[in-house]
Amino acid sequence: MLLVRILALFRHLRAYHFLAFLRCALLNTLPSKSLVRHTTINLSSRLFRSLVASAMEWLGHAKIEFNHSATSLPLRRRDGETTDLAAVVKESTPPCHLNPILFNGHLQTMWTATKQHGPRIYYKRRVFESDGQYKGTFAVDFVDEPFHEDEADPSLPPRTTYLGEEEFAGMGSDDSRPQLVILHGLSGGSHEIYLRQAIAPLVESGDWEICVVNSRGCAHSKITSGVLYNARATWDVRQVVKWLRKTFPNRPLFGLGFSLGANMLTNYCGEEGDECLFKAAVVCSNPFNLDVANKSLKRTFLGKEVYQRAMGSECFSLILILLRLSFQPMLISPTPGSLKELAHGHRRELSKWTQLDLKRIRNITYLYEFDREVQ
Repeated sequence: MLLVRILALFRHLRAYHFLAFLRCALLNTLPSKSLVRHTTINLSSRLFRSLVASAMEWLGHAKIEFNHSATSLPLRRRDGETTDLAAVVKESTPPCHLNPILFNGHLQTMWTATKQHGPRIYYKRRVFESDGQYKGTFAVDFVDEPFHEDEADPSLPPRTTYLGEEEFAGMGSDDSRPQLVILHGLSGGSHEIYLRQAIAPLVESGDWEICVVNSRGCAHSKITSGVLYNARATWDVRQVVKWLRKTFPNRPLFGLGFSLGANMLTNYCGEEGDECLFKAAVVCSNPFNLDVANKSLKRTFLGKEVYQRAMGSECFSLILILLRLSFQPMLISPTPGSLKELAHGHRRELSKWTQLDLKRIRNITYLYEFDREVQ
């Protein structure tokens, strides 16, 4: 592959070089030093870039391992041939090419924290009122056609605006397009880069309908009750799935979950059992056993001092954001100091919705300490 690229590059540059000098001959002039220098630089720089790209692709080729039960789920193909789920997954999984500089999970995780722009996905949001015992509201972001970014709502994540009442009322359809329902990770939302990168090919294909169920208080959504979310908080996604089945009766439904959202999706599928409306579900980076995952993180320096710290800070920041959004009309400044004063000045409102001790939460360092305070 590398040799083919080099030969193709040489053929291209030789043609460029020949045409440039042919032009000089036709004009009865000598090639300038700058032309010769430009051709040489062009050759060396493009050759270098091609060599680097090929080397990175070769070094980044990752081995893929498949783990499954000894007896995989039997399936039958459309042509009648028998197979199983493990075989279908292996056949459908493309080769994996990673950046060799980001050679382990720690570096890959840190790279995502550099806040790259990522794919530009556009959403329209609908706030649903819970119809179950866990009262409150939650936000669902539906992937939409690109619109002018001036139309985005400044109170929401980038490229997101609200669905109009008429738009929402007219959403029903008898089409049979596949519908994907996504659950994000801890304190994340539809705006997260890993989520947008995952769905970008589906959006570009134009074949899929996609929505993201934001956990309560996430992605700049407001809280309207004392019920937030955890790994067993399957009530909101259950309501969305039922609404989708009623609104789009012919669409096959699929689920996709990341991290904590993967755990929530797994719990939902398990709770629904044979009545589950998803045709299939995919979970990424699922902490299947939260207790084991928590203890594992505390065993290493990186786990405790980086991940537990970062996630604890995220949860604390989420609490502050929730406070700011819930009482936004009375907010003067979004600085940490004013948020502290805001929490103190709205003791009655906080006692109405929650029993959180914000003073103790302010003093937490690690994720497990946050869990102790809010459980």
